[in-house]
Amino acid sequence: MMKRYGTGWFLAGGALARTGDETAGPALLLAGFALTGSPATASLLLAALTVPAVLGGPLLGVLLDRAPRPGRLLATCLLLYALGLALAAAGAGRVPTVVTLACVAAAGLFAPALAGGWSAQLPYVTDPGGLPAATARDAATFHLASLAGPALTGALAAWTFPSAPAALAVTLLLLAVPVAWWLPAPGGRAGADAGAGAGRRAPDGRSGAAGLRAGLRLTSRDPRLRGATATSVLSCAAQGMLAACAAPLGERVLGGAARGVALLAAVALAALAANAVLARCPLPVAPEALLRWTALVQGAALLLAATCRPGPVAAAALLAGVGEGPQLSALFAVRHRVAPARLRAQLFTVGASLKTTAFAAGAALAGQLAGAALPAGLSAAAVLHLLAAAVPGDRVGRSRPGVRRAADSPGRGRGR
Repeated sequence: MMKRYGTGWFLAGGALARTGDETAGPALLLAGFALTGSPATASLLLAALTVPAVLGGPLLGVLLDRAPRPGRLLATCLLLYALGLALAAAGAGRVPTVVTLACVAAAGLFAPALAGGWSAQLPYVTDPGGLPAATARDAATFHLASLAGPALTGALAAWTFPSAPAALAVTLLLLAVPVAWWLPAPGGRAGADAGAGAGRRAPDGRSGAAGLRAGLRLTSRDPRLRGATATSVLSCAAQGMLAACAAPLGERVLGGAARGVALLAAVALAALAANAVLARCPLPVAPEALLRWTALVQGAALLLAATCRPGPVAAAALLAGVGEGPQLSALFAVRHRVAPARLRAQLFTVGASLKTTAFAAGAALAGQLAGAALPAGLSAAAVLHLLAAAVPGDRVGRSRPGVRRAADSPGRGRGR
């Protein structure tokens, strides 16, 4: 057993699991194409990994909120995710395609545990005063994973064999299992939210269906959660559009599609750097306001990219990352502040599912627009970011960080 489970262990486990997840998608694409020779099969494998997360997120959230030891459930999800990937990679090209797709889809059901499910446990390993910085570092692990996963996949595929990236994804997920297993139970840190009721989770006697309805009602009725969710979903759709435009942008402007993919790495690197700065020097602005300002920054970046000139496009990638990183930190801060402990995991996993859906929809839309007129696709993505920035916010949520509000009382949500 880990003698002292602190934020460092939590962040290390999250980084391992999320890097494994970011490696899994490209790994399945490469393995599926290499072993079956069919681009259609390869793309189906990626879709089968992504789409089930929409169903898995809400269900996992309810289970995590009701589990006496959420870490044990997270560890089980990681094991099942790794098992599904391993079976799919081993069977690709050797068993019927429908069997491989079923294995991938089963693995995809557990993917939200690596994102929202893991982040929802942060208050149980962090003291109240360190939660804002820890939230920024937790968000940074997503950008680290999005940078490292595809890079590791490409390097392994180039220098070894097609199944090696899938094996790496499975290994990273398995390394995160013991870190998840020893996560402290709710209430294990009495000071992890003193006064807000998040350090000690009251038992919930309602059925799973009733708990799910309660989480959805809270998301739709609380103006802070509703505004943060709407802003993040719109921005995530725009980020999906940028991802779809990256390859044609690189081909037409930078001299090669691979350079367009490198733009996405630049976005992830800038997001990682921005969150590192934010963790050390928090901005004197409420997270609700930061969500909207960072959407404006990303919208400006995409308008810059829509000029389709090399210099502005490179600058746009860095500017987009500067907005994307702090936006994710701000989203997590809103959820940690507002969500009651008994519904926190559900709110995180439902949010992750909505964002996954929005990203996929944005990518599909941009794929059609970019084929006809690349600037139109980038401009449409910019408009989505601007709409995200215009989502009405809660007046109460605009007060200074650190000031406890009546709306953040234990019966309503969380204070800081």
